[in-house]
Amino acid sequence: MPRFILGLVSCLLLPTLTSADETSWNAGVASVAITPDESMWMAGYAARDKPSEGKIHDLYAKALAIEDPAGTRLVMVTTDLIGIPRELRDWLEAEVSEKYKIAPASLMLNASHTHCGPELRVSKASVYGLEPERVRQSQAYVEALKQKLSALVGRAIGELSPAKLGYTHGRAGFAMNRRLPTATEPRNAPYPDGPVDHDVPVLRVESPAGELRAIVFGYACHNTTLGFYQFCGDYAGFAQQYLQEAHPNVTAMFVTGCGADQNPQPRSTLALAEQHGRALANGVEAALSGPTKPIEGTLRVAIEEVTLEFAEPPGRAALELQTKSSNKYEQRHAEALLRQLDETGEIRLTYPYLVQAINFGDDLLMIALAGEVVVDYSLRFKLELRGSPVWVAGYSNDVFGYVPSLRVLQEGGYEGGGAMRYTTLPGPFAPTVEKLIVEKVHQLADDVRGAPEE
Repeated sequence: MPRFILGLVSCLLLPTLTSADETSWNAGVASVAITPDESMWMAGYAARDKPSEGKIHDLYAKALAIEDPAGTRLVMVTTDLIGIPRELRDWLEAEVSEKYKIAPASLMLNASHTHCGPELRVSKASVYGLEPERVRQSQAYVEALKQKLSALVGRAIGELSPAKLGYTHGRAGFAMNRRLPTATEPRNAPYPDGPVDHDVPVLRVESPAGELRAIVFGYACHNTTLGFYQFCGDYAGFAQQYLQEAHPNVTAMFVTGCGADQNPQPRSTLALAEQHGRALANGVEAALSGPTKPIEGTLRVAIEEVTLEFAEPPGRAALELQTKSSNKYEQRHAEALLRQLDETGEIRLTYPYLVQAINFGDDLLMIALAGEVVVDYSLRFKLELRGSPVWVAGYSNDVFGYVPSLRVLQEGGYEGGGAMRYTTLPGPFAPTVEKLIVEKVHQLADDVRGAPEE
């Protein structure tokens, strides 16, 4: 649809929220460009063999601050990045707690997982065989990013003013499961019969007069239409761009869902990234033009760690044999684990996994999960967590690697454990992985929703 028609339709059709308590919330929004100022190594594909070569458009970090009538605050930060390293989350958590009195449970970070952004995970240096200069660039980028994110949160809080919130949802259809079954293990290829989640959840933020101020929307799909050497937000970046063009003075923020085993299809060209971005933006527009449920009440937030277990790691002899593999990533993975064994005397057996729950009154429950989470989790929680609508986000607060369901773990393949060779973690996870995450999610959901009435 041409942009001017899209904008006209949205202006004609978008209803405003109606609520008995229209000014019970405060909201503030801010954004900042986070595109690297220099050519640097890009994240997301192990086969990359050179640094970036310019940009298609800027990458952004955006923040939405929300305050309920009781003064409880939430700050959601979305980023056009491959992920949020845990070290970055920990630093920002401490920073905004000291500067702005934002509690850890009130800070949610999400990454779009674009594969056309900078490599900011210094832990990848040994896995990718990066030169010291590239490592230095990543370190410098992260240090600058910290200051930008801290200031961004401060600006969003500084913009707090009366607002109305509402929830709605639409659909988009370009995500496709990528775990094609074979006689041995799933192959990374389009699998139209595999599970998907085409929901497009939308949080709408308005002024008391009904003027749209911010749109937060999600989708469960890898941001992997593109694999070239220019910085770009991929389909999620284009969707945000198109929505902001259609709605001047509105900030559009993308939250990645449980898309670890989903790819945009078809893929591999800039035109397709734009096409998928337009499809997602249209899904948001369709949601905004329909009924929107006002969000009332108060915020309740919680964040906790659950200790996930790895399968029994290989011993020294097996790792030394693996260092002779013809696959350089298997070599480097074994070398990283041997260094860990030499330095600490053991290979780590657990991972501190972050689970966050945010309850918007009795009208919306958001679950934010760390890591690259497969779609089974989203589908399961939307079935099991009865009551208000449930929005499940992956790629939140700590993006360290893939998080399989028990089904995916048992099937094997890339998301089931094969991708661990591109990390410094032992992998795969133990069969308890889904059980432990599900138990923690249910506990936190109960906590933030409050005890049911007798």
